[in-house]
Amino acid sequence: MKRNIFAFVSGAMFGTGLLISGMVDTTKVQGWLDVFGAWDPTLAFVLGGAIIPMAIAWRVAARRRVAVLGNPLPLTNSTANPDANIVIGSLLFGMGWGLAGLCPGPAMASATFGGWGGLLFIVAMAVGMYVAPPIRQKIETHSA
Repeated sequence: MKRNIFAFVSGAMFGTGLLISGMVDTTKVQGWLDVFGAWDPTLAFVLGGAIIPMAIAWRVAARRRVAVLGNPLPLTNSTANPDANIVIGSLLFGMGWGLAGLCPGPAMASATFGGWGGLLFIVAMAVGMYVAPPIRQKIETHSA
């Protein structure tokens, strides 16, 4: 029960932050990516507002064995080198983010009021998540 309450509160805070910062507006995100045109630097403040507290949380978590709710914290591997899967996946995610102006969090938030664009994005994302594992397995089978 406590875990669900924490999930609800943190999700509500995240969604509220997206709304207040304007990150559910696709033109804000596309403006950030338009470096040689009408560049909009406001996303940098949103990123800073996320990265700074997360960096502090990582430092605190590194000294703990269990989370606040008592669950074990996952081990991290800070020396791992990125493999082809992480690089290709990141590139695809970034291209989709740039083209649509949405990533999954803002898409979920904008689906309720953003018209068909946010909803279409979520449907396309769900289809991609569904078809990716069998395609990856086929690729790995043929390359082995």
